[in-house]
Amino acid sequence: MVVLKGIPSVLSPELLYALAKMGHGDELVLADANFPASSICACGPKEIRADGLGIPRLLEAILKLLPLDIYVRAPAAVMALVDSDKQKCLPVPVWDTYTQLLHEAGVQTPLEKVERFGFYERAKKAYAVVASGETALYGNLILKKGIIPAELLD
Repeated sequence: MVVLKGIPSVLSPELLYALAKMGHGDELVLADANFPASSICACGPKEIRADGLGIPRLLEAILKLLPLDIYVRAPAAVMALVDSDKQKCLPVPVWDTYTQLLHEAGVQTPLEKVERFGFYERAKKAYAVVASGETALYGNLILKKGIIPAELLD
């Protein structure tokens, strides 16, 4: 836990460091409890543990600090439903939560939906993977870092 003014306490020092080191276009994966974070991170991305924390809480905190990329069609992506779940019309209420939090942060575009194995491949190229305790099905989320214009920097 970080105890600093203006820094949400759910953001660990390790996660803050990763957010600060990321550059424009780098991606951060917020992984649910079922995501193979350790296996994916064996291929390169940094693994950051956030066990016990849900992704909506982490997302809300991260969006206070991380600018999202305005130069891409969608700066946030989720894992698309597999065919059997599409056929069952499986609801994914956590996507509505993500959309609302992103909207509050100024993102107007819909979530990009990435096929399951494509999502895993994209995660292998991410800057870091945050392994959360999120239990919602299809709770994984990728964020693409944007820029902060010079006039907005202190």
